[in-house]
Amino acid sequence: MTKLGVLLLAATMATASAPAASAEAASACADRIKVLARLASDYGETRQSIGLGANNAVIEVFASEATGSWTITVTQANGQTCLIASGQAFEAVTEDLASLLESDV
Repeated sequence: MTKLGVLLLAATMATASAPAASAEAASACADRIKVLARLASDYGETRQSIGLGANNAVIEVFASEATGSWTITVTQANGQTCLIASGQAFEAVTEDLASLLESDV
């Protein structure tokens, strides 16, 4: 999946889940500077892409090329940053989606 695809997927997930935020999701949120510091210090992640989601939420993808870890965050206007998803095996790619669609047919 391309960076843009990941970003759009994250924006959709963040928008869809925002009204139904649970106590668990709330605990995955903190001040932006604290979240970024932890991603950098504990995981060696750097920002790979950024975009705007619904209600001007900032959607970002962070990853470490050294370890392959990745994290998707959403930051609201109040400065709260929430973790949306994380995982392993990050790979930066740039692909033409039309060619991917043709190969799946």
